[in-house]
Amino acid sequence: MAEIQAASAPRSGKPRATKKAFRLDMTPMVDLAFLLLTFFMLTTTFSKPTVMEVAMPTKPEPQEPDASVSAKRALTLILGENGKVRYFFGLNEAAVNPAAPKPTLYTTDLSPNGLRQVLLSRQRQSPAPIVLIKTEAGAKYQHLVDALDEMNITDQKKYALVEMNRSDEELLKSRRW
Repeated sequence: MAEIQAASAPRSGKPRATKKAFRLDMTPMVDLAFLLLTFFMLTTTFSKPTVMEVAMPTKPEPQEPDASVSAKRALTLILGENGKVRYFFGLNEAAVNPAAPKPTLYTTDLSPNGLRQVLLSRQRQSPAPIVLIKTEAGAKYQHLVDALDEMNITDQKKYALVEMNRSDEELLKSRRW
């Protein structure tokens, strides 16, 4: 049992009235604190992490024809440093066909007035666009998460994470500003 004892004062020559030591039993208070702590720990619900489900495609069968992306339906996003998003409509076919014209490269950011407006306007132009998301070397993981959030906000049905190819890197080098 816990108790608090007062220290006795040194005695002088004068007789004084004896004081009885105050005794406070702390056991019930400690018991109550632990009971409350246990109760609240057992009855709380911890926050569940929020995750976004990403549907991964299955490996195609060898006899299936290759389902390529139509250039008319494609929108290619390239995520860069500092939240910059460079995009172009269609595909960059310079790797396949060197005589193909280079696409026009536009720049925006990840704000609601930036990428979201681009995606919404593309949805209005084409009923089912396919968004190809690529990342530069300086892009951060948070930029990719923000871009995927914009895909969910704008209700994009088809989008894919694609690796940068040499023709995309050459396009970016030729259009640096």
